[in-house]
Amino acid sequence: MNSHRLEIFLNAALAHLNQAAVPVEGAAAPWILFFSISDGVSRARTITARGAVLSEAWQRGTTEVRNLVKRRQIDVRWLRIDHVDVIEKMTWAELRERLKSTKRNYFRFGISLDAACRNAFLETELNGNAMLNGGADIAWCEVNDRNFLRYAKRRHGLDAVDFGDQQAVWTFSSRGLLMGDGTLVHRLNGPGLDMGRRPVMDKIGPPDNAGRRALEKLTLADVERLIASSSAYLAGEVKEDGQFRYGWHPCFDRPINTYNTLRHASSLYATIEGWDVTRDDKVKAAIDRSLGYLTQNLIKPVTLPSGEPAAVLVEINGEIKLGGNAVCILALVKYTELTADQQYLPLLDQLAAAILHMQNPETGGFVHVLQYPSLEVKDTFRTIYYDGEAAFGLMRLYGLTQNPRWINAVERALGHFIDKQHWKAHDHWLSYCVNEITKHRPERAYFEFGIRNFVGHLNFVMERITTFPTLLELMMAAEQMVSRLKSDPKNAELLQQVDVAKFYDALEKRAHYMLNGHFWPELAMFYARPEAIVGSFFIRHHAFRVRIDDVEHYLSGYVAYRKYLLSAATNDQLGREANRSS
Repeated sequence: MNSHRLEIFLNAALAHLNQAAVPVEGAAAPWILFFSISDGVSRARTITARGAVLSEAWQRGTTEVRNLVKRRQIDVRWLRIDHVDVIEKMTWAELRERLKSTKRNYFRFGISLDAACRNAFLETELNGNAMLNGGADIAWCEVNDRNFLRYAKRRHGLDAVDFGDQQAVWTFSSRGLLMGDGTLVHRLNGPGLDMGRRPVMDKIGPPDNAGRRALEKLTLADVERLIASSSAYLAGEVKEDGQFRYGWHPCFDRPINTYNTLRHASSLYATIEGWDVTRDDKVKAAIDRSLGYLTQNLIKPVTLPSGEPAAVLVEINGEIKLGGNAVCILALVKYTELTADQQYLPLLDQLAAAILHMQNPETGGFVHVLQYPSLEVKDTFRTIYYDGEAAFGLMRLYGLTQNPRWINAVERALGHFIDKQHWKAHDHWLSYCVNEITKHRPERAYFEFGIRNFVGHLNFVMERITTFPTLLELMMAAEQMVSRLKSDPKNAELLQQVDVAKFYDALEKRAHYMLNGHFWPELAMFYARPEAIVGSFFIRHHAFRVRIDDVEHYLSGYVAYRKYLLSAATNDQLGREANRSS
């Protein structure tokens, strides 16, 4: 079975390589191929093959791969083949200067210790083994001698590497193919940067689309696959008792040994959003376990000074965060809407009552952190996120129960946000909140606040080199508001403040660029335990960290983007029908 699947993969790959591969100008061996194989359980093993012609490199590489699979009895799940297209010689001193000007983990090229690539490492090998990561305190790429030597020993049997300033070293770019993952062949992008010197903008957004499958345009099916894989990932991280496994450092499969109850609730909310799309039974079972742990272990009853019963989400250190109660409301409201299960309605009112206790009834502003169980104020302000989360949570509860107490509190809060110019934060939670309240209170001041929250931020949305998933959430909530404004005769002229074409361009570029934060199989296979991370999302500059709240923001963004695609398709269909009838 191992050899049969491998032969299918190799036959499919050769046809593509014959069309796509190119000889490398100035290289000691003009045809250089890398073959990487993984069973999905352990880190990929990579073999380099060279030749004067493609067939020679191919013959050498496939022979070695077949021998490796047979010798180690590898059940090949994924086969990736990369071909070098450009190679450049420099010194280690010159390379270190280039690395110093590159954001940590954003060097997108391979490194060879010789001109023939006999001792070479793909960009994915460098990243997967943290070979250019000097640590969390160093913001740029830096050679990690220990990690570099460890992998050089494993990969090439090297006992030492000369990192001397004047020692020659070669960098190279490559592109390739992945076989496996359902569809037989995926074409993989080459670097989006010109050998580390200048960004090269492409038609779907900022640079850095290298190393993963080429998707020229996100289809509805693509987005639904992303939603399914990431919601399944979050569900898979829910333990039997309902707690999440909080996160992983995937280079060496190290767990993140801490916990954050706010992120438990917010990740649960995103998982429920994902289940709304997939209706996967395993995801639903995980949601129920996680919801049980939240309501029975993490949320505590309290009595407010007024004597009113309330409930609060409590952190491990006893903190009560404004945003924590808010995301509990979001999760419970969404669950109630989707299941028609009314059991959490009293708890929702109690969570909201605690939020109102944290609001100044005169100014509308909130205090951010209390101490449990005394309810004494610990921090007046912690993060702008809490304000938007609180207002959005209350609005979603109002949408469910129509209790005017909650929307009145949000209107007081928005008055405060407008007065303090909170739009300058360009916060996605505020975008969610304004979109929600303008459904019920289409006031000009609220629309203007919502527009200011994004209109000066569009260049950042288009050009930010990090995937920054909350930017898509910001844009998607804003898009719903913009879409409604188009048909609002009272407020439509506010859209004159918006470059609408640029707005939609920024939205699309961010949605596509976030694909670079997905653990596609062609990336996951180079990390310590691929099966633990494949289908999830990561934060590149944090050593490819996968944490439940990282995944939640990607997931929520793509759930909203799917809704946008469906709406656009419906509008297109209605337009075609109108044209036919006229």
